[in-house]
Amino acid sequence: MSFTTLIQPADLMGHLDDPRYLVVDCRFDLADPSAGERAWRAGHIPGAAYLHLDRDLSGPVSAATGRHPLPDPASFAATLGRLGVTPATQVVAYDAGPGFFAARLWWMLRWVGHDAAALLDGGLAAWTAAGGATDGSVRQRGHTVFEPRLREGLALSAAALHQELTAGRLSLLDARATERFAGRVEPIDPVAGHVPGAINHPCNANVGPDGRFLPPAELARRYAATLGSQSGGAIACMCGSGVTACHNLLALEVAGIAGARLYPGSWSEWIRDPSRPVARG
Repeated sequence: MSFTTLIQPADLMGHLDDPRYLVVDCRFDLADPSAGERAWRAGHIPGAAYLHLDRDLSGPVSAATGRHPLPDPASFAATLGRLGVTPATQVVAYDAGPGFFAARLWWMLRWVGHDAAALLDGGLAAWTAAGGATDGSVRQRGHTVFEPRLREGLALSAAALHQELTAGRLSLLDARATERFAGRVEPIDPVAGHVPGAINHPCNANVGPDGRFLPPAELARRYAATLGSQSGGAIACMCGSGVTACHNLLALEVAGIAGARLYPGSWSEWIRDPSRPVARG
């Protein structure tokens, strides 16, 4: 059985010794970029590898990019090869809880053509609550040559996004907190507000108090309330830097709304060009 969206702790427990499974710890803290790796070294799901948001799941930042641009596909493929990923590998990503960082790896694997990728529902918190052990072990895997099958259509450039919005062909979901979307506060980026025409759907609305994703029917109801009957192909997701937007993309898939795209540059790229419009309120 291949898991392509979510996997529950009980299902993963039966596969910790399965060489076809690769567990990847994606814990991260924007305010302390080394915190996630320190936490991984202190203890993680047995055998889990670690991928760092800045170093492994992002490319170099430039004057024209957002804070977490996508890496070059060949670079990301080399990272996957270093972890021993093959077409038969079931990848399971997790972070401390709701998956706001781990969803980035889930989306990037789909971007390079690897669909056997799932997020551990509830992350490490759910794992330990279910009785799952943690330790410092790392499974040694042989390196592979991962051949990416890039799905370029899953990502939108700023120019393509603006064109689609102007033509009325796209609904743009912004995963940031409501106060950031409205421009009332901006703790990270130098300009506050949102892309004109965007709709706010905070990613924390995808999960319950336990940090697990809401049932598919409830997610479908919430997205219908935001989007109406919009098809997945006419939806794009963004956030501050293209990370938590992936959580909305995963939630859409769980809700049965497939085919939505990512604007990887997101708000931190949009505001690099002062000629791009900004809305508030």
